[in-house]
Amino acid sequence: MFEHHRKPLVSRKEFALRQLRYTIFSLIILASSIGIGTAGYHFCGELSWMDSFLNASMILTGMGPVDHLNRNAGKLFSAFYALFSGISFLTFAAVLFAPIYHRFLHRFHLNIEDDDNEPD
Repeated sequence: MFEHHRKPLVSRKEFALRQLRYTIFSLIILASSIGIGTAGYHFCGELSWMDSFLNASMILTGMGPVDHLNRNAGKLFSAFYALFSGISFLTFAAVLFAPIYHRFLHRFHLNIEDDDNEPD
């Protein structure tokens, strides 16, 4: 998946393509999570599609619900969706930033190895 720490850094072009792939994958995770929330609020909470999307977006980003739910099915969905959203948003962020974090650590490791090889 990523290059080994003993191998050289990939080129900027290869890194940009890798970052693009990871960005697309993270957006798929985000869109799927919002889609699940929107459908759940619409069908379980009996909210309009726009209100369902708003609630799903607000819960997913940790802001909290906007509309009051009257049905028990909607309340149960909202509780489980909130638990799911916490994990989903962290997964989205981890996938999005993984290539950047790896490149940073890889470059830092290469700098340490270069310093170790210098004669005293």
